[in-house]
Amino acid sequence: MKFISYILSPIFIFIFVFILVLFHPFQWIGRRVFGEKTHEAVVDLLNFFLTKSMIIIGVTVHLKNEHVLPTNTTLVFVSNHQSISDIAPIGWYFRKHHPKFVAKIELGKNIPSVSFNLKNGGSALIDRKDPRQAITAIGKFSKNIHKNKWSAVIFPEGTRSKTGKPKPFAASGLKMITKYNPEGFIVPLTINNSWKIFKYGKFPFGLGSPITITTHKPVKINSVPFDELLETVETTIKNHIV
Repeated sequence: MKFISYILSPIFIFIFVFILVLFHPFQWIGRRVFGEKTHEAVVDLLNFFLTKSMIIIGVTVHLKNEHVLPTNTTLVFVSNHQSISDIAPIGWYFRKHHPKFVAKIELGKNIPSVSFNLKNGGSALIDRKDPRQAITAIGKFSKNIHKNKWSAVIFPEGTRSKTGKPKPFAASGLKMITKYNPEGFIVPLTINNSWKIFKYGKFPFGLGSPITITTHKPVKINSVPFDELLETVETTIKNHIV
């Protein structure tokens, strides 16, 4: 299986990078010429193709959602984080809720399509080495998603779990978002198996491990104190990690 991966991985990398490069000018044109809605539509297509490109290495993505998600309000998608492969599927499957990501500031530099979208599409870029900048960025982000009735996506572990084993959730970013969106809902998500794509390290890729994203019951933010809310959400997510 690993031998086959050495053959398929370069093909996947080429296609993945090609998609990012291809969509970069379309994003620019969509944003600068036609405006926000066109830009969002381009990003939706980008996320679709990035998600489907993983079929090259035998990886499919399945969404398990038994809940009707609230509309016309802010949703805060809170998820465990196993690899960079988590991001595009979340963006695609929940596209009608206009998901905006809390991401590390390094992703805002020199990555085709990704950096442009993060800097211009309403996401928050935070410097984990500069708490003041991070607080300011998340505060502005929290107000923007409230104003526009967008949704937030945050990974409270702060960094990816390379083995699938979850890390403790940090409260600060999520607490700030909930402060400015008390009437919204938290939607817990559990991601399984995406870490296996990188089980050999950066190269080659792990083959044939289906990724699942499980949506849990939305929780109204102002229905319980924050500490109780955080504990409930963290427990729900981690109890469903395989």
